[in-house]
Amino acid sequence: MIEHRADIGVYGGSGFYQFLTDVEEVKVETPYGSPSDLVALATVGGKRIAFLPRHGRRHTFPPHTIPYRANAYAMKTLGVARIIGPTACGSLQPHVKPGDFVVCDQFVDRTSGRKDTFYDGPVATHIMGADPYCSQLRKIAAGVIKSKGIPVHESGTVVVIQGPRFSTRAESGWFTKMGWEVINMTQYPEAVLARELEMCYVNISLITDYDAGCVGLPGVEPVTADDVVKVMAANNERVREVILDMIAKIPIGPCDECGRALEHARLE
Repeated sequence: MIEHRADIGVYGGSGFYQFLTDVEEVKVETPYGSPSDLVALATVGGKRIAFLPRHGRRHTFPPHTIPYRANAYAMKTLGVARIIGPTACGSLQPHVKPGDFVVCDQFVDRTSGRKDTFYDGPVATHIMGADPYCSQLRKIAAGVIKSKGIPVHESGTVVVIQGPRFSTRAESGWFTKMGWEVINMTQYPEAVLARELEMCYVNISLITDYDAGCVGLPGVEPVTADDVVKVMAANNERVREVILDMIAKIPIGPCDECGRALEHARLE
C-alpha cells in the first residue's frame, strides 16, 4: 500500500518538468504497468500535489505510447481527486493565436489502438461522455487565467490525433472547416480515464502554433517540434503561475458530478 498521499495531480507536458521544488519522488506500480515516470510529491499552499510528466521527464514516451491507464491509476492510488492537465497544442482557427490559452470543454477522438478504459468486463460500464471535462475546474482555470491578463478562450473543442506525426494539410484543413479550435495528441484517453476513476480533470491548452490547415494567414508555415519547444520555453512561467493559483482555489475532493461518475454507469 502506498503511504504517500496527494490531493491534486498535475500531468506535465513539454517543458513542465521543473514545476515543483522540495519534492519527494515515489515509485508507483499499477495493474496496468508502470507510469511514465516517478511521481513527484510536494506541498503547495497546504495541499499535497502529485506531479507526473506524461511523456517521462526525458520525453521518452511519444503520445501514442504513453501509459495512460497506469498514469491515471497511479494518481488515484495516491489519493488524487482532481487533475490539471496542461498541454502544448496547435490552433486550427485564425482567432486562436499562439500564446493564447484555451480551456477545452469538448474533444473529438481521432486516435486508434490506445487502451482507453479500465472496464473490459465482466460488468459493462458506460460513463457519460457528453461533457468530458470538469465544469467546476474549467471555471476556476478560466478565472485564474483571465486574472493574469493572459488571452483565454473559455471553451473550445480539441481534436486528438494519433501522432507522432503532425497532420497533413488536408487533414488539418478538414479539422479547421469543422470549426474545431485546438489540435493535440494526448487528450484522449487521458481525460476519459480520469472520469472513469471518478477524478475531476481539466485541460489547459497552451497554443504554440497554427496547424497546417489554418487558412487565411499568409506566411504561416507547417509546425515543427522545434516551434513547439520554443514557445513552451517562453511561456513556462505563465503556466506555472496559473497552476499555482489554481491549486490555491481548488477545493479538496472531487465535485459531485465527477465524483459520482460510476453511480449510474454500471449494468449489474
